[in-house]
Amino acid sequence: MAIEVTNRSGVLVPTREVESLLVYAMDYMELHADCDLSITFVGDQEMEELHIKWMDEPGTTDVLSFPMDMPESKEDVVTLGDIVIDPLVAARQAQSAGHSTLHETSILVTHGLLHILGYDHADRDEEKIMFELQETIVKKWESIQ
Repeated sequence: MAIEVTNRSGVLVPTREVESLLVYAMDYMELHADCDLSITFVGDQEMEELHIKWMDEPGTTDVLSFPMDMPESKEDVVTLGDIVIDPLVAARQAQSAGHSTLHETSILVTHGLLHILGYDHADRDEEKIMFELQETIVKKWESIQ
């Protein structure tokens, strides 16, 4: 498995924890161990530019996902795609929610991966499924840290 973590945000990010979570989450989702995934941390300005370009929405956001290849079976080795996170937004959201920035970042990393795998939250039923799975993965990973 090749998980590439890049930090262009200008702030420290929990690289080791993000890699550990992604290894756990990819295994939990029964993805082949050799699948590739990249995650990039960017600042507010770069995230706002991406948000406008790809979502046609103003302002920054917390996480964007860019899927590439969808595995058809557990044996498929594919490049899953890219996750982009703004750690400054994560920190603000963590403070508002009353939990740690690491926990918020973990939620966003998992959320991004689930989007890459085709999960969505466009309606209430999809949202319930995606958010429950996201919460399960994060809680189980946190319990073994």
